[in-house]
Amino acid sequence: MKFINQHYKIILFSIPLFSLALHFHVFSLDLIGIHVWRQTETQTVINNFYSGDFNILNPRVNGYADTNQLHRMEFPVMQWLIALLYKIFGQHIYITRATVFIIGLFSVYGMFYLCQGVFKNKGIGSVCAWCFNWSPVFYYYTVNPMPDNFALCCAIWCIAFFYAYINTDKIKYIAFSAVFLCIATLAKLPFIIYGSFVFSYIAIALIRKTLPVKNLLKIITIYALCLVPALSWYAWVVPGWANGAIKGIFDQTLNHPNVGHVITGTIVSVLPELLVNYGSLLFFLAGFYLLYRNKVYKKTYFPLFAFWGITLIAYFLYEVNMIDLVHDYYLFPFLPPIFLLIAYSSWWLLAQGRFLRTLSVICLLVLPITAFVRADSRWDTKDPGFNPAYLKYRNELRRLTPPGSLCITYNDCSSYILLYYIDRKGWSVNENYLDPDLLSSYVSKGASYLFLDTQIDTFAGIKAHLGEKMFDKETLRVYKLK
Repeated sequence: MKFINQHYKIILFSIPLFSLALHFHVFSLDLIGIHVWRQTETQTVINNFYSGDFNILNPRVNGYADTNQLHRMEFPVMQWLIALLYKIFGQHIYITRATVFIIGLFSVYGMFYLCQGVFKNKGIGSVCAWCFNWSPVFYYYTVNPMPDNFALCCAIWCIAFFYAYINTDKIKYIAFSAVFLCIATLAKLPFIIYGSFVFSYIAIALIRKTLPVKNLLKIITIYALCLVPALSWYAWVVPGWANGAIKGIFDQTLNHPNVGHVITGTIVSVLPELLVNYGSLLFFLAGFYLLYRNKVYKKTYFPLFAFWGITLIAYFLYEVNMIDLVHDYYLFPFLPPIFLLIAYSSWWLLAQGRFLRTLSVICLLVLPITAFVRADSRWDTKDPGFNPAYLKYRNELRRLTPPGSLCITYNDCSSYILLYYIDRKGWSVNENYLDPDLLSSYVSKGASYLFLDTQIDTFAGIKAHLGEKMFDKETLRVYKLK
């Protein structure tokens, strides 16, 4: 422990070096892998900011070409900033990946700042940053364009600055914290629950009368004013949402999973394998024991963390039908408290006898390996999460049709992936949905080309609309429409 305290800067310096080395082969890859749907959705918004309307209030996608193509979901602050970099340096996928990677590093160092503020120890802060960086789910998404990355980073700094206020009583940290909470909420609505940490502090201060009322009113006012932009945005756009995120488990239009199965699967598989990392599992489990053994629940600020955890669990239960066992990035809000617990227990274990100390050092050292082994297979170019012909021939496909032409892609339930890969606007049609009448409708609206990877071009009603076959490789065919 003394060694770590003396050399914590080496740990902090090594994190980006190791992470960059292990991720280096990914930076030049186009978007593939788990949740490529969400990745291409984000990247499409970036591309449209770059090549079209740069107004941050008007994020657009490539699909639904018979509409204005506006796609107002989360406030696209990260997407807009990356598009700005495109305007400066040019449009390259590695700029997107590098930017998201840098955002991830700010998250890592935010965890260091938060943890050393909580425990008043830079050594334990560096251990926390190290373990956090090798969470497999964080490791995977830290080079993938997802607004959740940006929201997580801002949320971490929100709590870190608030704890800096607790330690110093300087109101400037309240302002910093409130701004970051606003940006985190704008970037991804669920992160508004990080305000529960602040709420519990105010409630406890009122009950215990530990702060003058005027100080509490000042804190409340700063947060209330800073949250106005986020609340205004969602008040504007949420009524137009068609997904089940707002209604949560009460959305009767969704096929509800077996809640017990999802909870069990999350605890048994997703939590240790993707969120924690098997190398940190010892620390995570020991952490709960130490909370009881060391009577941490009697500490002054433990209720803040407890209430924070309760609101996170409530969020999970409310959105369980959306999260299921698939949407692991929905669990990003859980990462900071998980790794504060891991840091606390790992530091305690490192101070024990030779066996536990040696075992803990081994666990810490294997974290990059276990994260790499679990996550790297997700970047599989042979199984990218869609028809690999689109990945293999993407440059040829993008040259195949004139710029500005409207295209139809078939067998894409996402509405984003295939239009992203051909870099055209138009319509994406799910499998078994395209019929002659719908095809006629799209042609009347300007559709000029049809991309197929199934045999529906043999159907008489479809065949009647097909003109020249322009591309035919592997399972993929492209037709000019009559």
